[in-house]
Amino acid sequence: MQALLVESLSPDLSGVHLADLPMPTCGPGQVLVRIKAASLNFPDLLMTKGEYQFKPPVPFISGLEFSGEVLEADPASGFIPGDLVMGGQKTGAFAEYAAVEARSLRKVPQGLDCSTAAALGAAYGTAYTALVELGGIQPGQWVLVHGATGGVGLAAADLAKALGAKVIAASGSASKLEALKASCHPDAVLLAEGRFREQVAEITDGKLCDLVCDPVGGDIFDESTRCVAFGGKLLVVGFAGGRIPEISVNIPLIKGFSVVGVRAGEYARRFPERGRVISAAVDALASSGKLHPHIDRTLPLSRWREAFDAMGGRGIVGKIVLVPGS
Repeated sequence: MQALLVESLSPDLSGVHLADLPMPTCGPGQVLVRIKAASLNFPDLLMTKGEYQFKPPVPFISGLEFSGEVLEADPASGFIPGDLVMGGQKTGAFAEYAAVEARSLRKVPQGLDCSTAAALGAAYGTAYTALVELGGIQPGQWVLVHGATGGVGLAAADLAKALGAKVIAASGSASKLEALKASCHPDAVLLAEGRFREQVAEITDGKLCDLVCDPVGGDIFDESTRCVAFGGKLLVVGFAGGRIPEISVNIPLIKGFSVVGVRAGEYARRFPERGRVISAAVDALASSGKLHPHIDRTLPLSRWREAFDAMGGRGIVGKIVLVPGS
């Protein structure tokens, strides 16, 4: 089978290439899936450089998540051949086939095609963990979402709207603001550069934000500490901007807000019963048409470098889906 293999860690993807590998076999507790679509996530790019918190030993097949058709399954898995499933593990999605643990899969929600399902799981699972599980989002609250043109950011803005919040969707790219309005219909958009606290205050009539979802870090985090309302939460999702920021603890003390770290995958692993609740809630919202995963482009797996370069250059709105075997 064809798969995207990371043979060495490198800053320029020189250690990554398409390879012909043996077909995986289905072991106890596993499901063999023919992959129909796999979505690109920022951690996929970081793992090729050894810059993600999870560092798989090389060589490994890249890719966090996919959707596809079950070919073979352990009888105790709950799946049968022909089922359409979504999910995955930390690696292995960018391939024609994958043998994965049954517990890492769930059926594609009714009404979704495989490309949309592949774009749903990780981004919306992270957004739900941040906003609902850890943020305690309530209808009518003001939510500021940074990196809102990226996979997790756009999912967070979309989910917050679906849950009745008032959303400020922020991007560091002025050229993407119109696309952002069309993709998630926020209450306001914000060009996140320099000192943007006064703009947030004007949008919210001085109330500031109950929740700030930050997958960017760096200067965005620093300025966001000025945008959180008393009693609010600043949700740290990642550091796509590169710099890991620091904060003097007198700031959240004086302003009365919490800084909350969000590791959605680890949260689901440590609290599997909550992980199942999160997945079921996301799937139900998606099936009801309340969520709108946005796919920027769909590319054959052979054009993987184009996809990685677009993500690294912040040249997308939403998700890129890779299709194996094309």
